[in-house]
Amino acid sequence: MNTVDRLSVLKTYKLYVGGKFPRSESGRVYEVTDSKGTWLANAPLASRKDARDAVVAARKAFGGWSGATAYNRGQILYRVAEMLEGRRDQFVAEVAAAEGLSKAKATAQVDAAIDRWVWYAGWSDKVAQIAGGANPVAGPYFNLSSPEPTGVVAVLAPQDSSFLGLVSVIAPAVVTGNTVVVVAAEDAPLPALSLAEVLATSDLPGGVVNLLSGRTAEIAAPLAAHQDVNAIDLAGADAELARDLEVAAADNLKRVLRPTPVNWSADPGTGRLLAFLETKTVWHPKGV
Repeated sequence: MNTVDRLSVLKTYKLYVGGKFPRSESGRVYEVTDSKGTWLANAPLASRKDARDAVVAARKAFGGWSGATAYNRGQILYRVAEMLEGRRDQFVAEVAAAEGLSKAKATAQVDAAIDRWVWYAGWSDKVAQIAGGANPVAGPYFNLSSPEPTGVVAVLAPQDSSFLGLVSVIAPAVVTGNTVVVVAAEDAPLPALSLAEVLATSDLPGGVVNLLSGRTAEIAAPLAAHQDVNAIDLAGADAELARDLEVAAADNLKRVLRPTPVNWSADPGTGRLLAFLETKTVWHPKGV
C-alpha cells in the first residue's frame, strides 16, 4: 500500500454528558486553532439545551457519588490518574498545541496536572479531619460537625491553562462528593474533551463529571440561572461576565467562587477543596 496516498482519519470531538458522548443538540461546531492560527479540529458548540441536559445528568449522579465512601472516591480518582499517565504523550501534544508551549514546558504542565489529580485523590478520606470535628459545648451533649458536598457545581474552566488549570478546578470539587458541569476553555477545549475519554473508561460513574465546549458566556448564563445548580466556580470568567453570572446565581442563593488571579503551577492549598462543602452539625445527648 502506498502510504503517501493515505487520508488521515480526523478525530471527531464530542461533548461528555451523563457518561456518554453526544454531539451538541444544535449540531453546531466551531474551529479550534493552535497559537499560530493553524486549524486543529472542530469542537462541538454546546447550547443552552446541552447545559440543561448536563445539569440533569449531574443531579442524577449526585446521590450515588456523594453517598460513596471517601475511600472509594479516592480509589476511583487515583484510577483516573493512572489512565492519564498512560496517555501522557497525547496530552503533552494537545497542551503544546493549545497553549503554544515547547514540548518540555507542555510535559511539565501535564506531569503537574497528573500529580495534582493524585494529590486531590489523597484528600478524599482526610478532608473531614480539617473541615469537621467535635465542638466544645456547655452541656451534656456531643456536638459534632462534618463536611458534606454542596451538590451540583457549575465550573468555568480557566482560559489560560487548558489542562493543569482544568484539573485544578475539577478534582477538588468531585473528590468531596460534588458532581460537576464543566465548561472547557473556549479557545483551547481539546485537552478537556480528551480528558472526557479518560473519565469514560475509568471507574468514575457517568454524570459525575460532564464536559461542555463552546462559547463560555453562552453556556455559563443558563448554568448560573439554573435552579438545580447549587454552586458555581467562575475561574474562567472575565470581570464583566463574572459580575453578570453572580447576579444570576443569587436567584437561588448559589455558592459563588469568584475569579481571582491564580498561578496554576503553584501549590493549590485547600481553598478549592473546602469551597463547595456544607457543614452539618449534630447534637446528641450523652445520656448522663
